[in-house]
Amino acid sequence: MITQSFIFIGRSGCGKGTQVELLIEHLKKVDPNHGTLYIQSGAEFREFIKGPSITQKLSKDIYDKGLLQPEFLSVYMWVNLLVKNYTEGEHLVMDGMPRKFHEAGVLDSIFDFYKLVKPHVIFIDIGKEEAVKRLLARKRMDDIEEEIEKRLSWFETDVVPTIDFYRVNPKYCFHEINGERSVEEIHKDILSRLPF
Repeated sequence: MITQSFIFIGRSGCGKGTQVELLIEHLKKVDPNHGTLYIQSGAEFREFIKGPSITQKLSKDIYDKGLLQPEFLSVYMWVNLLVKNYTEGEHLVMDGMPRKFHEAGVLDSIFDFYKLVKPHVIFIDIGKEEAVKRLLARKRMDDIEEEIEKRLSWFETDVVPTIDFYRVNPKYCFHEINGERSVEEIHKDILSRLPF
């Protein structure tokens, strides 16, 4: 199998992480000869802001306010992971990024640099009300109603233009998935659109 690249994008609470895990498990079964590099910027940021540097402190302040990190720091976070960990012959799965239009341009240059075939963008679409309900139910520390509202508001202003960039770009395979179904139905839908 030719190695594949995947970008999972959608509102907070849409189930990206769950679907990524299911896809990675599926890739292990159908293509045991290739590994998978999973890049998830949210977890990396939560670890990063525990540090003592001025950058980490300023980043923590932004995180605590429920705002989006500046583009340079977001790009640094996932580019650093990629440069340190990517090996030839791996599938690449990116979860929850890029979040801004200009970040998508940077990521675009990465696919060209590594000569990766046409990436799959998997947009898991759920409504705002459904997102709020799911985020409150998972009871993570940053999932309080006020913070949820902030995160969902920047989805409309920042992430939607990024999704639109992928939707019309012939360099990508864009898949819009109805995320308001069972985990199993969503996973089956995603697999039905992929070339394996």
